Amino acid sequence: MAQKQSVLVVCSNRRAYHDYFVEADYEAGISLLGAEVKSIRQKELSLEGSFVRIENGRAYIYHMHVKPYKFNATTELDPTRPRMLLLHKKEIRKLAAKADIKGYALVPLEVYFKNGRAKIKLALAKGKHAADKRDTIKKRDLNREMEQQFKNKIRF
Repeated sequence: MAQKQSVLVVCSNRRAYHDYFVEADYEAGISLLGAEVKSIRQKELSLEGSFVRIENGRAYIYHMHVKPYKFNATTELDPTRPRMLLLHKKEIRKLAAKADIKGYALVPLEVYFKNGRAKIKLALAKGKHAADKRDTIKKRDLNREMEQQFKNKIRF
């Protein structure tokens, strides 16, 4: 019998969709220390300006800010320390090969809890230029107008 998977999205990086073309996404676990999990459960984190880099066969996320848990008296951790991502070696090699291509980057999209475990959704993304960003905004506005016109037609 299949188990029901519960997913609770804690934080999302909406800016990534504005700055990049998302081509593929991957799921990875996050190696956390101490009370960081409690802080993340309280949604006290930010993905703004964070990025993923692969070094020595391991994937790390940099500049993910996790606010220190206020009731933690034992350890004082740096809120922006690099955190290791839990991926299979085969996945890491594949991501490293794709990320080395010029113009591509590994970008975190969202942090969520899946069956009680902290996960992060990574994207293999290609950077947008200013003209691409304007085109995306224009298409979004046109779609919004068309939907409004369609809704208005149905009402009458």
